[in-house]
Amino acid sequence: MEKNREILRMHNQGFSQRSIAASCGCSRNTVAKVIDSAKEMGVDYSPDISETEWEAMLFSELDAQSGYKQPHYDYIHRELAKSGVTLRLLWNEYCDSCRLAGEVPYMYTQFCLYYREWAERTKATMRIHHKPGEKMEVDWAGNTMSLRDNLTGDEIKVYISPK
Repeated sequence: MEKNREILRMHNQGFSQRSIAASCGCSRNTVAKVIDSAKEMGVDYSPDISETEWEAMLFSELDAQSGYKQPHYDYIHRELAKSGVTLRLLWNEYCDSCRLAGEVPYMYTQFCLYYREWAERTKATMRIHHKPGEKMEVDWAGNTMSLRDNLTGDEIKVYISPK
């Protein structure tokens, strides 16, 4: 939900914290925290820096204090788009990489919570708005079911369709 880049851009243009908060849809405390963190780091707004880079720059000390290794949420989001990949599988990979590096991983519930927060904050999900009953969409994600013919032994792909 936080828009660090937009907050810093508007602050650089001289907008008040109240108007920045209203424009970005966040609290004035969030705006103040982003601006104070940028001042402490000695950085100023630059259009060349992406939102994820701003977040890493401004709030990296919070991650370092927690003692837990932060997962790579971009990687997790890309991998979840693949067939057969689940959050549990990605969490197991994350735990293995943490243990090899001697770092402390998050438990599964925290891992899922932080990923959901990241996805909501970065709008990494696709929302399709339409009137109920106007369209029908079928999700063909995952492996296709199959049946085996009793007589020939051939495998038959099975697709489930609504009536």
